[in-house]
Amino acid sequence: MAELLIYGSYGYTGELMVAQAVARGLKPILAGRRADALRAQAEPLGLRWRVADVSDEALDAALADVGVVLNCAGPFSRTAKPVIQACLRNKATYLDITGEIAVFELAARFDDKARAVGVTVMPGVGFDVVPSDCLAAHLKARLPTANHLALGFQSNGRTSHGTATTMVENIDAGGAVRRDGKILPVPSAFLSRTIDLGLGATGTVTIPWGDVSTAFHSTQIPNIEVFIALPLGARLGLRCSRYLRPLLATPFVKRWLQAKIDSGPRGPTAAQRERSRSYLWGEVSDGDGKTCVSRLQTPDGYTLTALAGVAIAEAALAGKLPAGFQTPSMALGADFILTLPDVERHDEV
Repeated sequence: MAELLIYGSYGYTGELMVAQAVARGLKPILAGRRADALRAQAEPLGLRWRVADVSDEALDAALADVGVVLNCAGPFSRTAKPVIQACLRNKATYLDITGEIAVFELAARFDDKARAVGVTVMPGVGFDVVPSDCLAAHLKARLPTANHLALGFQSNGRTSHGTATTMVENIDAGGAVRRDGKILPVPSAFLSRTIDLGLGATGTVTIPWGDVSTAFHSTQIPNIEVFIALPLGARLGLRCSRYLRPLLATPFVKRWLQAKIDSGPRGPTAAQRERSRSYLWGEVSDGDGKTCVSRLQTPDGYTLTALAGVAIAEAALAGKLPAGFQTPSMALGADFILTLPDVERHDEV
């Protein structure tokens, strides 16, 4: 059977992924840049470990006998390309847990090469973007004539160091929507909308979530926005950030924000994750005035990431994923999300 390697295994989400893999009876190879962290993580679990930075030589050595790589080392704008290229050289399937639009678009450009060597390239196998991608595909099936897709989500959970670091790296990047099939840069909090995601009507604003890329590949719907429910102060802060982009882009501000992140907890505790729920909403419409709405409820985003990521890795190990660039719903269908524990989907009629 092919080997699974988890890269960035000692990060917050990487640790959750390793724990879920072991609970499922897998024995992943752990990899990353720090020997001390790998040893401390792997030895109590009886797992093998390999030190590797993102250089070609180091990655090729780490992937020599590996069939599936699950990349948990963000920001993925730095790690995705070299790890994807290493996977293609070594004929290994590539999975990651990114939510970055640029990384999805980068991965899509490797479609032909991945098909040629018979492997899968599938970023976004966690909360970004498994539930929302499956919801988009479900809605497209409900309304095949749809030409507009709006997605939204809300969570009462906390963020990890890795998630926050990615946010800091992109804090000055603005927003993004898809219009007529093309990704369009827009100001932060470009659109506002009041949405009932399952907890009652709440204020939301658009963010550059990964589905602006992936939902188009999954559904071919040409117009897409993704909304997040936030308190009023946070929504106003995002709007104000439009005018502070030059300041937010400075190395000084980014270093200061990163130091604040590093001084805090690595991520939510197990008890906090247990109490947290995530709520997703989707709406499709067409030019004839037809509309469909569906909602999902899932466990905490980090819990779902571990559940979904390992389930997709198992499918890859079993040879059940098609070759080439894939999204979760393209490879496994819109109902894949319903195979994960504690997930509910409801259609508005």
